[in-house]
Amino acid sequence: MTDAMFDVDVLCVGHASYDVSMLLDHHPEPDEKCIAVSLLACGGGPAANAAVTVARLGGTSAFMGYLGLAGYGRSHFEELMKEGVRTDLIVRGDADIPFSVILAKKSGDRTVVNHRSRTPVLARDAVDFSLCRPRVVLLDGHEPELSLELAIEAGERGIPVVLDAGSVHEGTRRLLSKAGVIAASARFAEDFTGESDPMRALGNLAAISPLCVITLGREGLVYRRGNESGRIPAFPVDVVDTTGAGDAFHGAFSLSIARGEPVRRALLKANAVGALCCTKLGARPGIPHREEVERFLRERRDSIPSSEDSMDDPLTE
Repeated sequence: MTDAMFDVDVLCVGHASYDVSMLLDHHPEPDEKCIAVSLLACGGGPAANAAVTVARLGGTSAFMGYLGLAGYGRSHFEELMKEGVRTDLIVRGDADIPFSVILAKKSGDRTVVNHRSRTPVLARDAVDFSLCRPRVVLLDGHEPELSLELAIEAGERGIPVVLDAGSVHEGTRRLLSKAGVIAASARFAEDFTGESDPMRALGNLAAISPLCVITLGREGLVYRRGNESGRIPAFPVDVVDTTGAGDAFHGAFSLSIARGEPVRRALLKANAVGALCCTKLGARPGIPHREEVERFLRERRDSIPSSEDSMDDPLTE
């Protein structure tokens, strides 16, 4: 850790893991042995992947969470350093980080098995947030005590808080009312609101936060800000593995918020980043760099639908 003050575009807070991904021809049946077509191992986790995304898109980011001193934690720490992610606010310890095995099928579907190990839950005062001046704070809810304290302090400092609401659990429930932006998965939206229709679920979430987004995978996304709402389709790509696509989306969207970009442009860009992440095996290898995203959008400029709404104002004043 450092005692020096520093600025970043996005502070990403929450979960870091180590992933082993295998690409299979088909999902194994009971008692069946099968051979993986491809295999890779790398760091993972929603907040950590989002931090890498911000860095690859030309922004500045920091990760706040736990990483072990040895084993997978050390490997992941070295990855973040190599990517240019600030590591000043990471808590280190003897326990290792969670380990995930991901089985990806050529259809794009996947199965994830996670083992938390002895990874500790960080206390609310585990990190001195005053050392960092982020333009945006992105929370994935996996450090509930620390994240709640940070969300409150960020609100007091006028820093936008984005919640990556992937699933309903203690952390996401406690943070909902503290987030100025809720970026929810379709699963979270339905489980939390009880509404299977995304637009109805969006209306319920909009009663909690001024800007809400629900990502719908191949169906794109829906969003609402105040009385205005819209839908943006997904970019069609050849899907290899969807692991990390949501994490990359949240990182890209948070960076756009930090830069004050218009809502629709920010969501189109985040959609492109998420789509590109699906074209490679593993979350980290799939996270694109800025030049790749710019080229992807240029090539599809004529096919991008025109705005169906008037949400052209910046995300932040």
